[in-house]
Amino acid sequence: MDNSLKRLTEKKEQLDKLRPLPKELEQSLDDWLRVELTYSSNAIEGNTLSRIETAEVIERGINAVIRNKSLKDQLEAINHAKALDFIKKLADKRKSHQYLTEGDIKEIHKTILTGIDDAWAGKYRLSEIFIRGSDAEFPRPRAVPYKMQEFIHWLEGQQDIHPARIAADAHFKLVSIHPFMDGNGRAGRLLMNLILVMHGYPMAVIRNEDRTQYLATFDQARKKNMQPFYAIIETAVERSLDVYILAAKGEKPALSPFTKSLTTATDKKFLKIGELAKETGETLHTIRHWTEKGLLEAAEHTGAGYQLFDRSMIERVGEIRRLQREERLSIDEIRNKLESK
Repeated sequence: MDNSLKRLTEKKEQLDKLRPLPKELEQSLDDWLRVELTYSSNAIEGNTLSRIETAEVIERGINAVIRNKSLKDQLEAINHAKALDFIKKLADKRKSHQYLTEGDIKEIHKTILTGIDDAWAGKYRLSEIFIRGSDAEFPRPRAVPYKMQEFIHWLEGQQDIHPARIAADAHFKLVSIHPFMDGNGRAGRLLMNLILVMHGYPMAVIRNEDRTQYLATFDQARKKNMQPFYAIIETAVERSLDVYILAAKGEKPALSPFTKSLTTATDKKFLKIGELAKETGETLHTIRHWTEKGLLEAAEHTGAGYQLFDRSMIERVGEIRRLQREERLSIDEIRNKLESK
């Protein structure tokens, strides 16, 4: 085992000693990863949503209104977040990478493309495929089912190998087969993270900032030089381990979007939108509607883009309901009255 893999093993053991993490901290980490993984994986493929816009779409779904951004970009964010939920459940169900099936991989892909390209969601391609700017050659369409059977057989046989290496190899092999018309990169990264989760590792983010280097390593790997590809994957795994370990120790990770998210989300002064709804007995839809209309104000946003409300908004919600019930005021009238105070 090389030094990089030994270091990952040591940090994983260190994290295991700190587990279980407090529920609130675990949720904060999950919220950050959900946005960062979705933003980065989609951005690598050309999605134009920013981190903040990605967070908004994940939180509000198709009801989010992101100006000058295509519906396809928004659906990609929604679908990727759903795919993350799916692989977490799949990790619990399958327990280990040896038990993954072609059907599982097709279901991951189907989740990615549902509503975007339903005709090919979860289905192997039937035509040749070429990558612009790359001289990579992929299997002929008729060979894809056989290549995928070979891939699953290979996965079953991976024993006594470091999980990060299995995850990296699985990612590379799936993308090299390119079994689908679109979404192969996202499916490969989701499969990689599924394997990491199965082995107790946090999910790894291939950052959009590293896109050029990341894509270049595929060409090197196709020329039988896997080390640059392994290095970028193992760096991503280590980065997530560092975030979890520092957070578990109560320290601030050296990752600014996460740092802000962790600090504010766990500060009792602020409430997430769901917490505000729960505290006041209102629905999420109502809180969102009143925020859009200017009756409620978010104090700030987490690094992942989630709205955070000051606890004073609990009293504000009660006042809005009173004005509706007792004075029969409209939304505009309530906003004017609140602004005049």
